[in-house]
Amino acid sequence: MVEKNGITILAIDDHPLFRKGVSDLLGMDESMTLIGEAANGVDGLRLAQELSPDFILLDINMKGMDGLETLAALREAGIEARVLMLTVSDNEDDVIAALRLGADGYLLKDMEPEDILASLRRAAAGRVVISDRLTQLIAHALREEKKSPAGRQAPNLTDREQEILQLIAQGLSNKIIASQLGISEGTVKVHVKHLLKKLKLHSRVEAAVWALSNLTSRRS
Repeated sequence: MVEKNGITILAIDDHPLFRKGVSDLLGMDESMTLIGEAANGVDGLRLAQELSPDFILLDINMKGMDGLETLAALREAGIEARVLMLTVSDNEDDVIAALRLGADGYLLKDMEPEDILASLRRAAAGRVVISDRLTQLIAHALREEKKSPAGRQAPNLTDREQEILQLIAQGLSNKIIASQLGISEGTVKVHVKHLLKKLKLHSRVEAAVWALSNLTSRRS
C-alpha cells in the first residue's frame, strides 16, 4: 500500500528517460507525489486500479496498447483519476480523439518544465489544461465538423446552461462550478450533459474550447 501525500500521480509512458524527467519535475513540488510508473498501457491500467492516483499522465505514442486505447480502457474500468495527456503529438485527430474519450487535459512534451508543473497545479485546482497552441486547432476542428446550427450561437440553452458554459470556459471543474452557483455537483453534471447535447459536442473540454472561440467571437 502506497502512502499518499498531497496530489498523487501515475505516469504511463514507454520512454524511461521521460519518466525519470517527470519524477524529477514532480520532486520540485512538495504538494505532488509520483506514486507509480508504467511503461505500457496494460501495466498502467493495473497500477491505476491498485493505486487510485489523483492524476494520470498518459503518453499517446506507445507500443502495443497506445495512449488512446489505454485512455478508453481506464474510463471503461471506471478509474476516477483525472487523465492528462502528456505527449509529443499535436495531431488534430489525436487531440480530438483524446478529448472525446474523456481526457481532462492535453499537454505537449515540448513545453518548458516549469509550464508543465504550472499546468499540473491548475489541473489540481480543478481547471482544464490544454497547451496554448492546441486551443485554436481544436476550435478549428469543431467549426469544420459543424458548419451549421450551433456554429456561432448557443441556441436553446437555458440561462443556467449559459451560465455554466461560461464557467466551463474559465476551465472550472463541476465541483467548483457547483460551489460557485450554490447547487449540487450532480445538478451541474445534468446541465453539462444537456448543453453538450444541444451543442452537439462530446466532452466538457470541447465545450470550454467552443465557448472560448464562439462566445469571444460574438462579443468582438
